This record gives sequence, structure tokens and C-alpha cells, in this order.
Amino acid sequence: MAKNAPRKWYVVWAGRIPGIYQDWASCKLQTDGFPGARFKSFSSQAEAEAAFGSKPTASSSGRPANSRATPGRAKSGLTTLSKHQIGKVEADVKIFVDGGCNPNPGEAGSGAAVYKHGVLSSLWYGRYQPKGTNNTAELAALHFGLVLAGEEINKGLSAAVFADSEYAIKCITQYAAGWESMGWKRKAGDIKNLEQIQEIYTVYLQMKDKVEVHHVNGHIGIEGNELADRMSLLAVNEIEVGWRRYPEPIIIDDVLGMRADTAKSWSY
Repeated sequence: MAKNAPRKWYVVWAGRIPGIYQDWASCKLQTDGFPGARFKSFSSQAEAEAAFGSKPTASSSGRPANSRATPGRAKSGLTTLSKHQIGKVEADVKIFVDGGCNPNPGEAGSGAAVYKHGVLSSLWYGRYQPKGTNNTAELAALHFGLVLAGEEINKGLSAAVFADSEYAIKCITQYAAGWESMGWKRKAGDIKNLEQIQEIYTVYLQMKDKVEVHHVNGHIGIEGNELADRMSLLAVNEIEVGWRRYPEPIIIDDVLGMRADTAKSWSY
């Protein structure tokens, strides 16, 4: 794709996991080699969402419609929530997770911020990796977020996890099912971070009908995301391999001011 080419959205009606995808690589993963694959590109999210809810007509893929399409999987498309939309999510516990690496690859860490009934409850940092990547740090953060969500669900509370990594979310909520069905292989090549993905996917399967996983944009002033980001920096500063709870009382402004100048140079 040319550097300044307009963004496209891809609808997959018939593929390994039907849904709406934001890049061609993701669309191809669902359709390449799939018998009777049915997909089409659109110039806006609104057009893609409208098309996904309707029956496919002749498309640029040049392939016939196929009965394998499952319209009920509309939620497999990844939507980015705004601050307002985050506030509208009905969950007793909201868990924000983030990971970072400096340089990429290099030293990596992960963090989490937990809110209960709209109030900051706890901060966590850990999973220091001396030779990690941005993606392994994001996966580690999502893994911990799901574990925390599971603990709250077992207490009878509802939980949602928010991450700014499309890669981590898609690997677990979209791609893993297809990879597993193919023996954890894909035609495009090896699956990077496979063992880590398998471990997280096992946790996700235990609660996928009870937990919500949402994508948010990073570094736009969403407090939970910013706090989780600072915790990922702290994990590297303290070389915390496990997970440690940030000491109370939590002074939010102090945490947000933590190494703010360094945070800007990190790879995300």
C-alpha cells in the first residue's frame, strides 16, 4: 500500500472468522485458501458495517457467495472505543492494560489499571523482559488483564478489558481459533509468539462469553490507559519479572507524571 493511500475496511462474509477487518493482511488471513471465501473492501467503517449486516452481492473478490458465512459473528470486527463509549460500557470492573518496549526489541514491561464501579482500585506492573518486543509486552498485559477479569467474574462481578494493541486483541479473540483449527499453523508462515498466544487463548476460552475485550487508542488522555502505560515503564525500571501491586495510596497525578519524557520515546 502506498504511504498516503486511503484507508480501507474489509468485510469477510465467508471465511475462517467472518467479520470486519481494518487491514488487508487480516482479511487475507481469514480468506486465503478458504473454500468459497467471500469478502470485499470498503472506503469507510460505516459502509463496511452496513454491508456486513446485509447479504453479499458481486464483489471485487470475484468469488461466489457461500453458505459458510455466519452473520452472527458480527462482533469479530474490531471497533475502537472513544472515551465516551468506554464510559457507556456496563461492567462492574474495567481493566486497562498496556505494554511497551524500549527499543523494540529490547527491555519490555507491562502494566494494568483496575477500576471498580468507576473508581480506581489498583495498579499493577510486571512481566519485565530483558529481550522482549512491543508485541510480547502487549500480549503479557492482555494475559494479566484476563486473569484479573476472571477473578472478578468468579466473585459475581461483570468485567471488561481495554487494550490499545490491535495485534494482541486480534490474536486472541479472532485469529487463535483459526490457527488452532489448522494445528496452530498458517499458510503465510510461522505464528510469532505462538506459545504465549496459546497460553493466553486457553485463559480466554474459559471466560470468552463472560468478559468483554475492547480496543482503545493509546496516548489520547484515557486515564486508565495512561496509568497502565506508566506501570509498564515502572516494570522496566524495577526489573519486575512477576506482577506487583503498586503501593497505596495512589496519587494519580504523580503516577501520570512518572517518566513522562521517557514515555514519549518508547515504541508502541
